Formats: sequence, structure tokens, C-alpha cells
Amino acid sequence: PPSPDPCLNGGLWVGTACLCPPNMDGPRCEFGATTINLTAELGPFVAMVARVTNRDFSEDMGDASAPGHRRFAEEFSRTMDGIYRNVPGYRGIDVLSLSRGSVVVNYRIRLRPLPANASLERRALELLAVTNAASQPHNCSPSADGLCFTATSARAARATTPALNDTELCRRHAPANFSRFYFPHRTAHGLLCVTNCTLNVPGAFDCHRG
Repeated sequence: PPSPDPCLNGGLWVGTACLCPPNMDGPRCEFGATTINLTAELGPFVAMVARVTNRDFSEDMGDASAPGHRRFAEEFSRTMDGIYRNVPGYRGIDVLSLSRGSVVVNYRIRLRPLPANASLERRALELLAVTNAASQPHNCSPSADGLCFTATSARAARATTPALNDTELCRRHAPANFSRFYFPHRTAHGLLCVTNCTLNVPGAFDCHRG
């Protein structure tokens, strides 16, 4: 009979499938991601704080490796992706921490490099307004299908020059069990961490699966 939790490498079984940690892939989280895009680590971002009012904070939500944190972060990320997907230059969000009150979310919005005449500070204010103008459930009870929230702050932040070189950055962001297989690949658009299984990079070959 199948194991009650078939997920590997820190994957979380959610009843019908494995929810994989960042940069893991496969039905059981058995594979490292083919490509890890670190461009956002080098580009501008907006640091945001939002308060979710129809969810209660639990102790395991304070631990980024705990199931409660990961479930909430997944739901929050899906919600915000729906809000920001049409914002020019939007690349995604990272949930940085959760804390009490009902649930206070500290997160950052990753952006593509802005045109020379664009203001990152103005973009931060625009994102704050977009967040608070988003439609929310009419019923804001804890059982509501969807999150009720208010964004309370937005701060423009420009990436600093990384203290690590490209190889060290890739080793840090790659899954621990697979980090030795990744190497940096610079493109006109940013920094990728790839392996010999990644198509169209120097030294690539057909790995089939795995």
C-alpha cells in the first residue's frame, strides 16, 4: 500500500498531491527544478506588509518549514498573483514571514528592471493602491472561500550587489541534495542556475527523467 506521505525532499502531502518546496519538482518532489531563475534576486522589489483578517495565526505559521506556514503562504501567493498579474513588470511574490494580528504577512513583490524614467517609489505606492482596491469576499468569516486583507505599507527596495559570486548564489538557492549539480548561466535578461539536464545551455544532454 502507498505511504500516507509519499513526498520527498521536504514535500508536503495535501491529500491529492505533493506541495513541493521552492525549486523542487516531480509528482513526489523527487527532482530538482530544471532551471532556477535568480534574476529577481538582482532586480528591484517592493517590500509589503498586509494584515489578513479572516485567518487565525497558529504557532507553526511562524516556522517557514512547517505545514501551516506553507499552506497559508501558498493560499496568499495565489491570491496576490491574481491581483498583480496585470501590473507591468510583475514577476511574483515571496512570503518572507508571518506573525500575529490576525495574520500579518511580510512579503516582497519582485519586479523587472524599470525604465530609466520610472520611479520605484511611485510604483510602490501604485502597488499599495492596487492591493487595497482588489475585490474581496463579502463574507469575511474564517470559513470564507478567500482571504480578506488590508495592505498597510509598501517600501521601494533596490537590490544590492550580492556578496556571493554567481556559483555560490546557485549553490545557496538550489535544493540541498542537488546543489552540486547546478551552475550559473548568465543571459541578456538575468541570472539562471542550470544543470546539464537544462535544454539549450552549454554542455546540455538529454536526461530523460531525473
